[in-house]
Amino acid sequence: MATATELRRIALALPGTLEAPHFDRAAFKVARIYVTLSPDKRTANIKLTPDEQQLKCTVAGDAFAPVPNAWGKQGWTTVTLAKLSGAEAEGGAGDGACPCAAEEQGA
Repeated sequence: MATATELRRIALALPGTLEAPHFDRAAFKVARIYVTLSPDKRTANIKLTPDEQQLKCTVAGDAFAPVPNAWGKQGWTTVTLAKLSGAEAEGGAGDGACPCAAEEQGA
């Protein structure tokens, strides 16, 4: 089971990541937001590519679901933290950060 504390630790360990408020959520960003943590700390919204989103939702549908609006079509995915192992949480946060980190570095 992953926790909000683990998610925060993983996100802040990624180079260049900053934590900032985003409406009622905590947001983690490099050049852009790649994950937000809900106020109740039970779920997070993570930015994946549409292909990554489809794979994670297919393989672990109890833990991953597309955000139910246009954001979901862009790859934003709701993650139920209690359904993740620590390894899945590390992989999820890392996947979401990669595109943002590449943009920040001009790749």
